[in-house]
Amino acid sequence: MTDTNVEAAKRAAGQQAVADHFDPSASYVGIGSGTTIVYVVEAIKERSTNPAIRFVPTGYQSRQVIINAGLTPVSFDALPSGILLDVAFDGADEVDTELNCIKGGGACLFQEKLVAERAKKFVCVADYRKRQDRLLTNWPTIPIEVAPLAQIKVQDALRVLGSTDPRLRTTLLEKSGPLKTDQDFYIIDAKFPTLLTRKDVKDGKGKGDGSDGTWEVNTIAKAIKGLTGVLEVGIFSGLDGDAAQALRAESGEKDAVSGGQVPVAVYFGMQDGSVVVRTKDGEH
Repeated sequence: MTDTNVEAAKRAAGQQAVADHFDPSASYVGIGSGTTIVYVVEAIKERSTNPAIRFVPTGYQSRQVIINAGLTPVSFDALPSGILLDVAFDGADEVDTELNCIKGGGACLFQEKLVAERAKKFVCVADYRKRQDRLLTNWPTIPIEVAPLAQIKVQDALRVLGSTDPRLRTTLLEKSGPLKTDQDFYIIDAKFPTLLTRKDVKDGKGKGDGSDGTWEVNTIAKAIKGLTGVLEVGIFSGLDGDAAQALRAESGEKDAVSGGQVPVAVYFGMQDGSVVVRTKDGEH
């Protein structure tokens, strides 16, 4: 497929995702990072009739996309306490059948997770290359944001967990040194075997706890996040926004969970121009 075909697939996915999930009466909308999100903002600009909407970016690039579209950005830390975003749109580097995502190829994973968890629902937009049954099928590594001081310690710990080659990400000009995130942290890209889903573990395809060399998505995410020096892990797993809101309602809003890391729907632009939508109920 040519680059033109890939871009057409991204545009088709962005247009449909916005048509299905963008409400012009919204107050706050999260805007993620990456090439696909440009088409999401393009579609929002075509449909938005409400100048009062504030758009929350996940980093410098997405803020510029918002500004260039003539929309109004607002920083995450300027959101009023207790306010949830009506929806957050973002891309992914890979998505499995249970809608878990790997993100962080663009080094914005920390802010992307902040925005996803602050939204009533997270909607993912991607092209056909990101549509997989399991994470770490085509995408080779788990991106991990770490404090510079803890880089070597975390790399050693990742090897203990089973990563074969945890590498510090450098800039395009390697002589310029490690790439730094918006938080002035480093990114470690850690190779692991293809990750199991919950269903895989239930079906006996592996223990999923690392003891037999297999890891389940949620388990490895918790293990890495528990390492001192790790700010965030580029695995988006656990609850989606709907499930998180239900949990809060059940606990009388005493639960600390606000939104969810997992998208309620993933829109894949396909090679033939169609769009496949993956939800927890399957694909259509």
